Amino acid sequence: MKKIRNILLIFCVVCLMAGCGKEPATGENVYNIYYVSNSENKVEFHTYEASGTEDAEILEELVECLSVMPEKLEYKAPLAMGFTLQNVELQDGKCQLTVSKDYKNLPFTTEVLVRAALVRTLTQIDSVQYVGISLEGESLMDSTGAPVGWMSAEQFIDNDGNEINTYELGKVKLYFAGHDGTHLISAYREKRYLSTSSKERFVVQELIYGPSGQVEGLYPTIHPGTQIINVTTKDGICYVNLSAHFLTAVNNVPVEMSIYSIVNSLVELSSVNKVQILVDGKIPDTFSQSLYERNLDIVKTLEESLASVLEETEENTE
Repeated sequence: MKKIRNILLIFCVVCLMAGCGKEPATGENVYNIYYVSNSENKVEFHTYEASGTEDAEILEELVECLSVMPEKLEYKAPLAMGFTLQNVELQDGKCQLTVSKDYKNLPFTTEVLVRAALVRTLTQIDSVQYVGISLEGESLMDSTGAPVGWMSAEQFIDNDGNEINTYELGKVKLYFAGHDGTHLISAYREKRYLSTSSKERFVVQELIYGPSGQVEGLYPTIHPGTQIINVTTKDGICYVNLSAHFLTAVNNVPVEMSIYSIVNSLVELSSVNKVQILVDGKIPDTFSQSLYERNLDIVKTLEESLASVLEETEENTE
């Protein structure tokens, strides 16, 4: 890493001074480099044109850009904020950043912004789907003491393409499909969501994103092309209005199972008792009812689901 830093230091500084702007990245080999504002209350990006063509070369350049403080101190480089980057490793779509334990000294809000800047920048590379941070080999923990794990760009959604606003920490219980689509499995997810968004909308959006990939045996229940038109809650009833993609089955999961994936997840919130799901503003004729309540009869534990998979496999081999 020292060799990489020395080779690219001068080159990257020049590019940052001459090539940074406020427009989203466009064109071949042009990337958004995310930085922390001087006030440490938002993340902003500046465009950068990479000279390398291979993903490994581009990764080196972007990491260097994230490490260099600008001469005019207009913003803060996320990898130059009081801790040291010790190693960068990319394997199977996962980019692992190892940093010194000084990282723990970052203020709570600043640390979230640093993470957002790193993940949003590096996941623009085709071969990088997830970014992880370890502290000299130890797992990075969140405020509750749970491992942060691998992070994707979707965990840090910017509101207008120019800055990432304040996020709230949300820990929710989501219901995804089992291997054959005939039952649901619950899984907890802790993630930061935009403070201007409701927790109900956050839950639905996370279901659309699907399982994180960190837990085997969980499958999506909602077509990824589904758009959220509106989510509102009144008198304990959550009204969810989705685009027509919701009616398109994913992984052979029946629509009714997709419905209860949303219903069971939303009813876990203290503000929701029942759920009504609309598609393009209407209740489809194929829905069995207009107002849904929690249904735990279709829920299995992950252990039960995996055990049934093993049983089916053994039966098929006999």
